[in-house]
Amino acid sequence: MERAVFDRMAELDERHWWYRARRDILADVIRREIPLPAPARILEVGCGTGHNLAMLGRFGQVDGVELDAPARALAERRSGRPILDSRLPELAGIEDGAYDLVAALDVVEHVDEDRASLKGMADKLKPDGRILVTVPMHPWMWTAHDVVHHHKRRYTARGLRQAIEGAGLRVDLLSPFNSLLFPLAAAARLVGKATGKQSSDDALPPAPVNKLFETIFGLERHLVGRLPLPTGVSLLAIARR
Repeated sequence: MERAVFDRMAELDERHWWYRARRDILADVIRREIPLPAPARILEVGCGTGHNLAMLGRFGQVDGVELDAPARALAERRSGRPILDSRLPELAGIEDGAYDLVAALDVVEHVDEDRASLKGMADKLKPDGRILVTVPMHPWMWTAHDVVHHHKRRYTARGLRQAIEGAGLRVDLLSPFNSLLFPLAAAARLVGKATGKQSSDDALPPAPVNKLFETIFGLERHLVGRLPLPTGVSLLAIARR
């Protein structure tokens, strides 16, 4: 991602509706859908500024991996733990067969070799471990937002399943999410395309709108994995070796 994206992430990841509600959704999905020992060993690949580490830490000891040096330094300050500097797909220097959960939250769309990267993450799992993946959905929603964030692709459900299974993994759960706000997001992306918008769309909205969006998006913690959601801005998958 561009330096400005990491800087905005550091500024907004504790306040912006998208980060806050997504953490609640992911925590609920982990609690319901992933059988973890207590405490678990967890690896977050591409942890960015560390805004997910405390949430993941509810379930066990978390190790983080991040390539961007300033983001890695912030994640270390937040977590009080060293954050590793290791590149996909090899994840060199990280112990094989050591983790109950590997999380790659909006990471796989950034790498050239998604199947090899998923395979590299799978090598770090214990025999009954799981991988939790989130990615942006719908190639037709590609806009300047994806360019600024250095995305390589957006996924269809079929495309993500093929990448996971091509890495030798079995899919336990595959679901769209950020579904309730999808009509607004789709309309904003289409308008951005029509008007030639060249900037990202991750600014903090006014406080009442921010709270409303957080509440609406957060409702999906009761839906993901329980009901078949038809579409969404993002995809979530749980896979195992």
